[in-house]
Amino acid sequence: MHNGRHKILIANRGEIAIRIARACVELGHGFVCVYTEADSQSGHVDYAREHGGPDSLFRIGSYRDANEIFSVADKAGATAIHPGYGFFAEDFRFARRVTERSNPLIFIGPSWWIIRELGDKINTKRLARSLGVPTVPGSDSPVYDELEAVELAGSLFSFQREQGFQSPAIMVKASAGGGGMGIEEVSDPDEFRSVYRRIRNYAKRQFNDDGVLIEQRIYDFNHLEVQVVSDREGRNHVHFGTRNCSVQSSGNQKRIEVAPGFAPDEIHYIFDAGNLLERITGHSLTMAREVNYDSVGTWEWIVTPRGEPFLMEVNTRIQVENGVSAAIASICGNDDVDIVREQVRLALGGPMDYCQQDISLCGAALEYRIIAENPAADFAPWVGCIDEFAWRDEDWLEVYTQVPAGRSYEIPTEFDPNLALAIVRGSSLRQVQERGLRFLRDLSLKGADRNGRLLESNVSYLMDKTAGLLEF
Repeated sequence: MHNGRHKILIANRGEIAIRIARACVELGHGFVCVYTEADSQSGHVDYAREHGGPDSLFRIGSYRDANEIFSVADKAGATAIHPGYGFFAEDFRFARRVTERSNPLIFIGPSWWIIRELGDKINTKRLARSLGVPTVPGSDSPVYDELEAVELAGSLFSFQREQGFQSPAIMVKASAGGGGMGIEEVSDPDEFRSVYRRIRNYAKRQFNDDGVLIEQRIYDFNHLEVQVVSDREGRNHVHFGTRNCSVQSSGNQKRIEVAPGFAPDEIHYIFDAGNLLERITGHSLTMAREVNYDSVGTWEWIVTPRGEPFLMEVNTRIQVENGVSAAIASICGNDDVDIVREQVRLALGGPMDYCQQDISLCGAALEYRIIAENPAADFAPWVGCIDEFAWRDEDWLEVYTQVPAGRSYEIPTEFDPNLALAIVRGSSLRQVQERGLRFLRDLSLKGADRNGRLLESNVSYLMDKTAGLLEF
């Protein structure tokens, strides 16, 4: 590093690698991209060649091999690492190693102890409750005692009956589990004891820890997020509003994100939606201040049809949908807001020379995730060759994609078949919906697999879902 110029190793792939590299170029820093054999045709490789030259590209065996990533960082003379999202983004051990190895680097993300603290759901829930932040009713620590579990389950069933739930249900989870493993739903109080025992035995076998979490099952909720940005010192914290990510696949993977999270001027809610958005942004900033959060992060919420918010978790990384929040924001009147660029700038010690009052949010934006999949067949991925991918340029549209222009692209089989993120801006939700449909209708997307089976995509699914956005 010289003259304050850094070289950033981008430990990721695809569109997020392109966005990080572009942020480096705009900030005047160097960058290094990595790619695997399967990704040799990816647009992030093209971008690195074009904007970083031959020394900005290294081939590796796997994006998940930390030793290989560090070896490239040292060879390239990198001074910082950006993990993107996925892979090492929320791995506190990796973040700790980045900063504590014999040749230390800057980790562009939260400090490792913050990732560890907020990455633990039980710990996050306990912290939230200590600050008066609402969390999903239920245990905030593993329950090992059967009598205590039965008592807690009984209180949750009666709470739901008081709330007027037609069919109360609770979730029983192995506390050491993750990724949907060791979870059962119970709707009959008489069955609770046997489910509790079954989950406890499963947890003991799988994780050598028979702790069980018991939580209320919440139906028909909307999934909202608050985008938080903090400086490197963990002293200054702002939010860039809310997004609604309720359109999801059967595996709870997001497909459409909308900012802001509700549209009280255009849709009637049975609760005060404007007040609710203020409450969840306030709660999110309270927690960020408490832990001295020091990067970009997302506070994830669920909101019931009656307008009750519950904090679900904190994502200690940049998220796929960061651009939809940036699309409705301006800082001191400047609407060239890029949250990836801001994350890089602040991580390298740049000052946060604005406060919440300097950020204005107006209009609406949505993001479509365009994916080669078949929503009618449980979102089964389609693998083959993309022969044509084109859209009409508009001043209200931004498309991020690793699919290269002007040549065919073989979708790598070892990753999700994500093709692009399209961000549509407008002055109102209604206008954004109209523009979104226009973009999807005009999109040209063609391809076939080796057996001649034509490309399957979620474009018509996205069109169907556009009409009911932000409604309960």
